[in-house]
Amino acid sequence: MADTFLNMKAFLSAAEAGSFSRAARQLGVAPSVVTKRVAQLEWVLRAPLFKRTTRSLRLTELGESQLAPIRQIVRDYEEVVTGVMRAPHTLEGHLRIKAPVATIGFDLAKMFVSFQREYPGLTLDVVVVDRTVNPIEEGFDVVMTLMPASFEGVLEEPLFVYERVLCAAPSYLARRGTPKHPRELINHDCIVFPTGPTWTFHGNKGVVEVKVRPQLMTNNGRLGVESLCAGQGIAIISRTVAASALETGELTIILPSFRVPDLWLKALVPAARMGLARVQAFLNHVRAALPTPVS
Repeated sequence: MADTFLNMKAFLSAAEAGSFSRAARQLGVAPSVVTKRVAQLEWVLRAPLFKRTTRSLRLTELGESQLAPIRQIVRDYEEVVTGVMRAPHTLEGHLRIKAPVATIGFDLAKMFVSFQREYPGLTLDVVVVDRTVNPIEEGFDVVMTLMPASFEGVLEEPLFVYERVLCAAPSYLARRGTPKHPRELINHDCIVFPTGPTWTFHGNKGVVEVKVRPQLMTNNGRLGVESLCAGQGIAIISRTVAASALETGELTIILPSFRVPDLWLKALVPAARMGLARVQAFLNHVRAALPTPVS
């Protein structure tokens, strides 16, 4: 890896300087060393990166296309090395993070504030959206998601598990009746979140799947709780999100003998960025900030 890194630095210096001799002076090595390092990188790529003449050094089409990616790789590698040697509070740089709408109003909003307080040298770009996002294609360092997703070159990091319950307001149950089995939910008004209208339950006799009729579809947890408390339907919702309403009796759990699968909050991180000090600091902070960090 060290040789590859030096070869990439030689390529970048030669591309920016426009000659091997000027690049050698910048790097403090002999011109023959720069020439050799670039040749080694070209051998790995199986194609030339420069068009060489006696008077000029110009990038090939491949060299042009690889300039930005190699510059990013070198920058990330240097940051990993310096980050290991740097005290946590001196971390600097930028993080682009995607967060799910359903949780930003609860646990995560305060977490972002406390993270920037702990690492004032880091700047954040937080995009709140519930659609599935490929962090590599859309330029995110970390994608926090509640949705199942898998992408090539992207690592998954579990952060927190949300226990979910099926619940409704007593006023709704008094008006429409209390279902005795998940299949009866097809005759009820349901409030549906981005996980979709197909609800899965685990009972004593196995798994039951029901496709419910959405009375309301939303990606906002607060709106979901307010609608439930107003007696507008039944929903599968995070116990954390509904905790206050459950404690006061505004909501009640139904079908307790049928378990609803937990919902995992996970981080999707490009493999090339997982080792960055600022990314690791953020992931560790999330685990510490949430009520029950995943071990």
